[in-house]
Amino acid sequence: MSLVKSISGIRGTIGGPVGEGLNPLDIVRFTAAYAVQRHIALPDNKKIVVGRDARISGEMVDYVVTGTLIGMGYDVINIGLATTPTTEIAVTAEQAAGGIILTASHNPIQWNALKLLNEHGEFLNDAEGKQVLKIAEEEGFVFAPVEQIGHVTHKDYLPYHVEQVSGLQLVNKPAIEAAHFTVAIDTVNSVGGLAIPAMLKALGVTNIIGLNTEPTGHFAHNPEPIPQNLKQISDLMKEGRADVGFVVDPDVDRLAIICENGEMFGEEYTLVSVADYVLSHTKGNTCSNLSSTRALSDITRAHGGTYSAAAVGEVNVVTEMKRVNAVIGGEGNGGVIYPAAHYGRDALVGVALFLSLLAQKKMKVSELRQTYPNYCISKNRIDLTPAMDVDNILAHVKEVFKSERINDIDGVKIDFKEGWVHLRKSNTEPIIRVYSEAATMAEADALAHKVMDII
Repeated sequence: MSLVKSISGIRGTIGGPVGEGLNPLDIVRFTAAYAVQRHIALPDNKKIVVGRDARISGEMVDYVVTGTLIGMGYDVINIGLATTPTTEIAVTAEQAAGGIILTASHNPIQWNALKLLNEHGEFLNDAEGKQVLKIAEEEGFVFAPVEQIGHVTHKDYLPYHVEQVSGLQLVNKPAIEAAHFTVAIDTVNSVGGLAIPAMLKALGVTNIIGLNTEPTGHFAHNPEPIPQNLKQISDLMKEGRADVGFVVDPDVDRLAIICENGEMFGEEYTLVSVADYVLSHTKGNTCSNLSSTRALSDITRAHGGTYSAAAVGEVNVVTEMKRVNAVIGGEGNGGVIYPAAHYGRDALVGVALFLSLLAQKKMKVSELRQTYPNYCISKNRIDLTPAMDVDNILAHVKEVFKSERINDIDGVKIDFKEGWVHLRKSNTEPIIRVYSEAATMAEADALAHKVMDII
């Protein structure tokens, strides 16, 4: 069993000995630590939002988290089954001190997690996250006396979220409705089964083919929205039954798109296509993480903007987006961050903006995909031994390739003319991740091995 602690929260497999799995005692400890940290940051704000995905451990985790927070003197706005972006916008709508999202995102059924938000509905920054981890290791939590325990209010924030997204200036509801799209969806038996149909109906889409939409938490397939897990919806699309397919992960912050012929649009190209649409209406800059496709940079330059790269991690991308005043950004895993909505990855925003683009272009999804620069990303790894010094390895790689463009804000990224290679140490495994990109998969593999062979 596993328990992984990071600045953005804790995640683990359900059950097992204390300290090895995500069990009630550890949940209490980290929830209480978060409450203490929020009190230090905002001593006069005693309100926290809690939302969860549909995984089968969610109810247990919810009860423990909510009980701990009211025991620490916080009032809880419990929004029940809710997407990650819904929980994020609920924090700001409630003017709460923060929020806890109970989701292990794309991880399998035995996992769950506490994702921790600040008062802006954004993930805790590095300093705040480390403060929570430090507090959690200390003994002596002080719980509220009986007169000061909090209370729980239950609310449904999905209608508010859908209304906010459908009302965005660049969401073209009349064009989407006029296009009479038939949309297939796979929401992997989680909260997307509630959120995505609601979003589509608000946009005027009446022809919806749903796969795995009942939020039972018993995932019909591996929940990560990558090609090898999407055969069911791909086969449906090959039958010519829908114009576009949308797939989300269990907490609905990642969006994968399927072409009308069953081919993958490519998770990297969710952000690229949405950015193309946004930039065609709003001039400005973009941002993604270092391991995301170069196509976003190409599209940004074509629209007269400037592209910026951030360290891997949503909080890092958001920080960089704010620094460069990006009008659109995100991550290459299908995560769209649109500041006009909020600073968080949001598949509902991705669906609304992509359908607006598709209605504007009046072309098939596969034809739209062909209008973008074509790159392939290869993902490799180097297993570390105790004798290997990662810092020395990365320093050596930088020296060997010093004549190329180097970015070392997160590991080492080498930009070659024909592509790039990004090396970074994993936060959860004893490995160096080696991602590379080029015009073909063979070329991307060759670039990766060019660097790996040196190591």
